[in-house]
Amino acid sequence: MELKRSKALQKQAHRIIPGGSHTYAKGDDQFPELFPGLIARGKGSHVWDVDGNEYIEYNMGGRAVVLGHAFEPVVAAARRELENGCNFSRPAEIEVTCAETFLSMITNADMVKFCKDGSTATSGAIKIARAATGRDHIAFCKDHPFFSINDWFIGTTAMNAGIPSAISDLSLSFRYNDIESVKSLFQQNPGKIAGVILEPAKYGDPTNNFLHEVKRICHENGAVFILDEMITGFRWHNGGAQKHYDIVPDLSTFGKGLANGFSVSALAGKREFMELGGLDHDKERVFLLSTTHGAETHALAAAIATMKVYQTEPVIEHLFRQGQRLRHGAEEVIARHGLKDKIPIIGLPCCLVFGTQDKDGKGSQPLRSLFLQETAKRGVLMGALVLSYSHTDADIDKTVEAIDGAAAVYKKALENGAENYLVGPPSRVVMRRYNHRD
Repeated sequence: MELKRSKALQKQAHRIIPGGSHTYAKGDDQFPELFPGLIARGKGSHVWDVDGNEYIEYNMGGRAVVLGHAFEPVVAAARRELENGCNFSRPAEIEVTCAETFLSMITNADMVKFCKDGSTATSGAIKIARAATGRDHIAFCKDHPFFSINDWFIGTTAMNAGIPSAISDLSLSFRYNDIESVKSLFQQNPGKIAGVILEPAKYGDPTNNFLHEVKRICHENGAVFILDEMITGFRWHNGGAQKHYDIVPDLSTFGKGLANGFSVSALAGKREFMELGGLDHDKERVFLLSTTHGAETHALAAAIATMKVYQTEPVIEHLFRQGQRLRHGAEEVIARHGLKDKIPIIGLPCCLVFGTQDKDGKGSQPLRSLFLQETAKRGVLMGALVLSYSHTDADIDKTVEAIDGAAAVYKKALENGAENYLVGPPSRVVMRRYNHRD
């Protein structure tokens, strides 16, 4: 695996881009040294790095590319729209069309507003909750690792430099599937919590009617119930995980699966809340979402085309079927090496991840890096095991073969130490206070 050009471009990137990447999750500290540094192009489920190496890719642009790279109907729709210009001084007709298409799928919502990234959408939901209730505190699920780059969330993480404690002190946390932790927050902060935000699910389904109970507690206490569907939207169900779990939120946010990698996100919800950012009310005005590029026409065309594929083709069924095939094959070869408890496959079939544990059952970054290194050597990029509509049976079979080979090395590393097999330093977690300290 030749990576000469990758290494040269990585050095150049770090000179002119903080962190060498515009997304922390794509940073060099997240991957082993023997891993492609930059991608040149993608088609379907495959990508080619700048050195010409070909890989089957998983995680698909941070779960944003649900149909596959350069999916032709989506690319064609964006290309056609670009011929008419992409941004004007008044709204374009396609903004109405895209909103209607979205609301025909996310039927629990009355209104929608588009923007460009998930952080903007979730922070818009937080603003509405505060405006609607006149309260300042927000509660979020601690088991869901990322909600926004904005202060209300990042201020609660280890990477909180530059954020006043006066802001982060307004954010409270609870645990998923732990209804007592939700009740406790409201008991300890009576009349203070504006809203509760969580993902409908992460690695497992809600238990004991958890989502419905959270909603009940919110409404009993005058708080807004918000579902963040950045990941689950258009993976769990065409109507979102909210439809899958039969739960109606006050507000919900979407993005990653909305436009097959094009930059479109959405804040949607009940009219009584969404209209606070509009013109048809006499209450205090809320500066909700106002982005210069929020309704770029080519991106909205991509979103419409993507949603049409969801409506006419068995995308969700394919994700579940192929995910189950991948899980079964991976678990079989992992078990063959006696590593079932060391490399667990976690999550719903449509959105799988894997763990890497040491002899003592603790998560291990060196072993994770080694596993990524060894699967990459075998032609598979798998920071996660999140697949797309383009992943074929042949892709799954080759991936299982790569996992088989990597597991053999992993087993040796458990006995002899990962450092004896890993080239370069191990990866690090994103949310850490310092770059070079433990």
